[in-house]
Amino acid sequence: MPQPSPDPRQAIVPDEAAGRRFDAVLAELFPEYSRSRLAAWIKSGDARLDGALTRPRDPVKGGETATLAAVAEVQTQAEPEDIPLQVLYEDEDLFVLDKPAGRVVHPGAGNPAGTLVNALLYRDPALAALPRAGIVHRLDKDTSGAMVVARTLPAHTGLVAQLAARQVHRQYLAVVVGALVAGGTADAPIDRHPRDRLRMAVREDGRQAVTHYRLRERFRAHTALECRLETGRTHQIRVHMQHLRHPIVGDPLYGGPLKLPKGASEELAAELRGFRRQALHAERLEFAHPRSGEAVRVSAPLPADMAALLRSLREDTRAWDESQRR
Repeated sequence: MPQPSPDPRQAIVPDEAAGRRFDAVLAELFPEYSRSRLAAWIKSGDARLDGALTRPRDPVKGGETATLAAVAEVQTQAEPEDIPLQVLYEDEDLFVLDKPAGRVVHPGAGNPAGTLVNALLYRDPALAALPRAGIVHRLDKDTSGAMVVARTLPAHTGLVAQLAARQVHRQYLAVVVGALVAGGTADAPIDRHPRDRLRMAVREDGRQAVTHYRLRERFRAHTALECRLETGRTHQIRVHMQHLRHPIVGDPLYGGPLKLPKGASEELAAELRGFRRQALHAERLEFAHPRSGEAVRVSAPLPADMAALLRSLREDTRAWDESQRR
């Protein structure tokens, strides 16, 4: 349903804008809204020039009055549900959440309810007026960690712009198969797998995808990596690690068959067999606050399952090193 219409907002088109497109000038006069949204409001008559209907591409003369009287329509159709949320940071403009592994972000086929969107709409019903309930980036169902959610349209526009400009620092912890000796950068394009539509793949004709990784902790047959996204393609870290032949532990799509280290203890074998999701955690987010411009830095605590996995890997490495010294 539409929300109450706000009082019309007005701005004078500067003389130096003469000859430019109306939608481009409007985007500079009202930068809190995306150009595509403003273009839609121009077409609907909610944005006018000197009170007259104008096309987005029509040139301005300079000196006119641009009027914006848009009605915020419901953008997200989902039922609110009382699902607990772990909030790491909150103000009137945004949330940063700690998403648990196993929680789907958006409702869809097979997941009509119980999603993060359902929980958000219960926590803040006004999010229904925002695209995707304010979610500006997503995490896979079985990836845990920090996600930022906008609570206002200006905040949503600003955060989406920062993501597009690669100005949001997204840092992940991944536990991968194999003992790497150095970090590096995976620069390999990604697109939909040519045969399996549930998967992504490295493809020459794909979209640019860049993942920087460095060693956090090295075990005898596994490595904990700190991964930083430069781009944000679907399944990016998971696909890049498979491409490097160091798939993420437990990854059901890209991990391949379970490989136990030679002489693995019963404890480690049980931990690896029981780890049924990709060992990937979004541990840190850094971005400029969309209103104040001040830096926001938020960390999500390591979930219990990954902490237990790391403990088992450390103990296995320690025991193996001792056995080799005897």
